[in-house]
Amino acid sequence: MNPNSRPIPRHLYAVAQRQLAGFPAIAITGPRQSGKTTLARELGGDRPYASLENPDVRRFADEDPRGFLAQFPDGAVLDEIQRCPPLFSYLQGILDADRRMGRFILTGSQQFGMVEAITQSLAGRVSLLSLWPFSLAELQDAGRAPTSLDAVLHAGLFPPIHDRPVDPDAWLQSYVATYLERDVRMSIKVQDLATFQRFLQLCAGRIGQLVNFSSLASDTGISRATAEAWLSVLQAGFIVFLARPYFTNVSKRLIKAPKIYFTDPGLAAWLVGIRSIEHLRSHPLRGAIFENWVMTELAKASAHAGRVPAIGFLRDKEGHEIDAIVANGPILHAIEAKSGQTVPSDAFKGLDFWQPKLQPGASTRSWLVYGGDSPQHRQTTTILPWNGLAPLLREL
Repeated sequence: MNPNSRPIPRHLYAVAQRQLAGFPAIAITGPRQSGKTTLARELGGDRPYASLENPDVRRFADEDPRGFLAQFPDGAVLDEIQRCPPLFSYLQGILDADRRMGRFILTGSQQFGMVEAITQSLAGRVSLLSLWPFSLAELQDAGRAPTSLDAVLHAGLFPPIHDRPVDPDAWLQSYVATYLERDVRMSIKVQDLATFQRFLQLCAGRIGQLVNFSSLASDTGISRATAEAWLSVLQAGFIVFLARPYFTNVSKRLIKAPKIYFTDPGLAAWLVGIRSIEHLRSHPLRGAIFENWVMTELAKASAHAGRVPAIGFLRDKEGHEIDAIVANGPILHAIEAKSGQTVPSDAFKGLDFWQPKLQPGASTRSWLVYGGDSPQHRQTTTILPWNGLAPLLREL
């Protein structure tokens, strides 16, 4: 057997198994093509499988939800269940009537709809987990990680790019055309494809920047309200995520707007027109794409451990900034991302400025992730190479 034909193990698998032992059902959310179906079916074992993406299956579930669920007295894997909202209420009754653990495994690609439905109908009955595209650590554990940083940033980490022979640019082009430009656009009833494409490209061009809805709307040619609505839909579909400001006791001068990132750096790179590793190396957004990738690795470390990612940042009105702040109990991790292969002399200025001003009583650890290959230790900061994040991720 070709070793590359075997599924790459996911870090969320062990967490999901534990949750199946303690909840009647689990729900796995995440972007399309992040591997939810593969993971759910692996967890499901011999459980029946039904995809609500299938029009015939969805019609049956819509018209007769009670009869549809009656097919599965011992549980099932129900894929993309958000496509049939009535099922949630009927599931509540089934789970209450039979409290066996681990009967149903649900998946969905629209986090707001899933979370709202579970909160309203299935609270306490379902453990909600998130599966992102591969982390670098998952690829490293499987012996299938790209050998260069630029290969990671260019291709991104969606599973199909790494578990089958496919050209990253061709796959990302198809992903944008079949999901972003069709499904997402149809869900918000956008008539003008060119305007929506421009909005996506402008969002990708602003990764790592503060969200300015007025500027985004003006550059796209839409209203501010429309820009806010469209960005919310991209968040709901796990296309983008926002890093919120981390507020300290010196918050009067802090910037309060969030920063925008894409769930996958390769998708952001494709949307801004990068079509090769050579193009990426000289592209002015390479540093921003690297920062985006570091932020996704931090988010995946939390999500794939069964926690809700909570990544903040610090910036004041004078421009003093830390790229990421992650709190783990009383410990604050302050993290900077620098894409160069050497560490510049001014790389620590944000960390040095903020470290003595952070939350009193908290212990602060400072980290710098850079595009080189060797770990380093400075007096107050641990420096990690792009392919050696394990010491940081273990502490989050």
